[in-house]
Amino acid sequence: MIEMQNVAFGYRGGGELLTDMSLQLPPGSFHFLTGPSGSGKTTFLRLCYADLLPTAGAMTVFEQPVTELDRDGIAALRRRIGVVHQDCQFLDHLPLAENVTLPMVISGKPVEIPALKELLGWVELIGHARAMPAALSGGERQRAALARAVIMSPEMVLADEPTGNLDWDMSMRLLQLLIELNRSGKTVLIATHDLNLIRAAKAQVAARVLRIQGKRLHLAGADL
Repeated sequence: MIEMQNVAFGYRGGGELLTDMSLQLPPGSFHFLTGPSGSGKTTFLRLCYADLLPTAGAMTVFEQPVTELDRDGIAALRRRIGVVHQDCQFLDHLPLAENVTLPMVISGKPVEIPALKELLGWVELIGHARAMPAALSGGERQRAALARAVIMSPEMVLADEPTGNLDWDMSMRLLQLLIELNRSGKTVLIATHDLNLIRAAKAQVAARVLRIQGKRLHLAGADL
């Protein structure tokens, strides 16, 4: 699904932020990405959905070399990947339901109300469909962001510190949703600094842990 061979990324004139990364992320896998603040976790995720392109090495996503894709090709690739950003990035003038369905509206696909209700029920937000983003709690915002990320039925879900601002109980609720997605066949990659979250997941699902350290990607040990 994602394959990297000696991939590096850096801004022009600024040196490499990530270097010599090799990875195979198979379909249906569950991975965590760890590393110190500023180590490049968000940059790595952006490479995974072609928001950034490698400056060295070879990278394929869904067996497509990302550096050879044109604008339409990148757009098509991104429709197959759901992203939960660290900042939920809602449009504050739209109610929750319309924020969740934005990817479908942008792509020109019809919004099916029964499917939307089922999705909002899955994230326990069916009673908040008309609520404005400012009225939502942190946990509600993150669950709404997850609903938005999966409304197009992507094959992969990437989440950038999705529990960073949540208490433990709410973190566990969100983690359970991500585990359910993985059990349904979707590939899941979560960037987090929370080792307790990783331990909780590893008790339920065969999760592997990647670590960015010294600009390089490593497979973490089994002691987490």
